[in-house]
Amino acid sequence: MTKSTAETHAKPVNLRIREDIRVVIDRAAKIRGKTRSDFMIDAAYRAAEDTLLDQTLIKVDAESYQHYLDILDEPPSGEGFARLMNASRPWQG
Repeated sequence: MTKSTAETHAKPVNLRIREDIRVVIDRAAKIRGKTRSDFMIDAAYRAAEDTLLDQTLIKVDAESYQHYLDILDEPPSGEGFARLMNASRPWQG
C-alpha cells in the first residue's frame, strides 16, 4: 500500500531564531554540504528519534532481570579490558 500524496507532501515549519544561532547553523550546514533547511531537518529528526528511543520500555521476566543485574555487578575483566587499561593515554603525552 502506498502513502497518499497528503501524507508524503512536505509541510512548512516556520521558526524564529537569533541571528547568532542562524550563523552557526549555516556554517555547519555548509560544511556538510546541505541547505540550512536540510541540516535542521536532519538534526531535529535525529533528536526526535533519540528521544523516542529513550522512552522504549523493555519487559523481561524476573529471572532475566536478575541475570542482567548480576552481570552489571561483576567487575570488568578479560584480555580486552586489560588491554584497554594498559593503553597509552593521549592526554598524558
